[in-house]
Amino acid sequence: MRTSHAAVEAVWRIESGRLVAALTRVTGDFGAAEDLAQDALERALTQWPADGIPDHPASWLMATAKHLAVDRYRRQRNLTRKLAELAHRQTAVGLEEEDPMRTVDDELDTAIPDDLLRLIFTACHPALTIESQVALTLRTLGGLRTAEIARALLVSDTTIGQRISRAKRTLADRQARFEVPPVEQLGERLGAVLAVIYLIFNEGYSASAGDTWTRPALCHDALRLARLLAHLQPRQPEVHGLGALLDLQASRIPARTGRAGEAVLLADQDRRRWDRLLIRRGLSSLRTAEDLGGGPYTVQAAIAACHARARTVADTDWPRVAALYTVLSYLTPSPVVSLNRAVAVGYADGPAAGLALTDPLRDEPALAGYPQLPAVRATFLARLGRVGEARQEFAAAAEQTGNASERRLYLEQAERLPGPTGRLPDP
Repeated sequence: MRTSHAAVEAVWRIESGRLVAALTRVTGDFGAAEDLAQDALERALTQWPADGIPDHPASWLMATAKHLAVDRYRRQRNLTRKLAELAHRQTAVGLEEEDPMRTVDDELDTAIPDDLLRLIFTACHPALTIESQVALTLRTLGGLRTAEIARALLVSDTTIGQRISRAKRTLADRQARFEVPPVEQLGERLGAVLAVIYLIFNEGYSASAGDTWTRPALCHDALRLARLLAHLQPRQPEVHGLGALLDLQASRIPARTGRAGEAVLLADQDRRRWDRLLIRRGLSSLRTAEDLGGGPYTVQAAIAACHARARTVADTDWPRVAALYTVLSYLTPSPVVSLNRAVAVGYADGPAAGLALTDPLRDEPALAGYPQLPAVRATFLARLGRVGEARQEFAAAAEQTGNASERRLYLEQAERLPGPTGRLPDP
């Protein structure tokens, strides 16, 4: 039973975005598509424990959703109209009557490559607030639960639930179309689309929950979407800045986990496993973004480039990384940016300087329950010889994270004290 439920959850996390996107294209109704996907999930939770896990779980979910979609069509008035139109066309060309089940199947099976991009643009409708756009997209494309989205965005579960519910109602009321808007209308949605692609990648890069440290499928979706955007908006610097950032960060994914799937922090990674093709692509996109005059994503890409160019952690230009985080804190001030700056300063100027910047962040409400904060403090404290305090902070980080792999990492770091000076979470 437990194994079946785990399999359902794993498949859902990987396939839910594609499933909802395909269903939205066919039904034309964002809310109905998510309902159908959820219904398919519920059937899997019921049937898999009894019948066994199918050989192709993702295909099973899609097939189940197809049947549910057809059932819904048959119960709605517009099916009659659709069949009448279909019959008229078939009569005109002398075709036999077609099974509506096969018609819907064909539409679902011929999904064009940018369905996920259409889904994001639909979820980023200008009638929604940026907060609602992000929450809705993470729910539908990322397959995250409300609690996981709340943890990722540093807000309460109730707030996220309300944002998602309001967003769905608004899209239904506006009869939002499932489409990439015309070029002249892209600008009003572009900022939100960039933000959600960025957050989707982040969830894949460091999963907020579950058993695995990373979710590469989400990262790959984000990379593909960023490249599609670059073709749509080739003169937008931040489109290239985001693409550069994602390519450079994704280059590390092969080295972020060990042979047993355990988490490996930046300082311990075998840089020979970094993807050099992605690094070259990222550096090329960064040059384009800088030539066009980039913003916050371009600055973050420049930080990632410092790591990509360094052969070891010691070779990293930490003063430049710290300076770039200072720039970023002016462009997009946030407690998380301040924490990352503290990490960089800790490498550049020593643990005491890093801890001095980290300690005031304990009073930031947004970082309450944010596991990276106690983890950073723990490492600074360990490097300063304050082992007892460091152990308590690692234990707090392990308690706060929702990711099992990350929890094991923090507990292992606590167990190794006293000993090596410790490793800082990736800046």
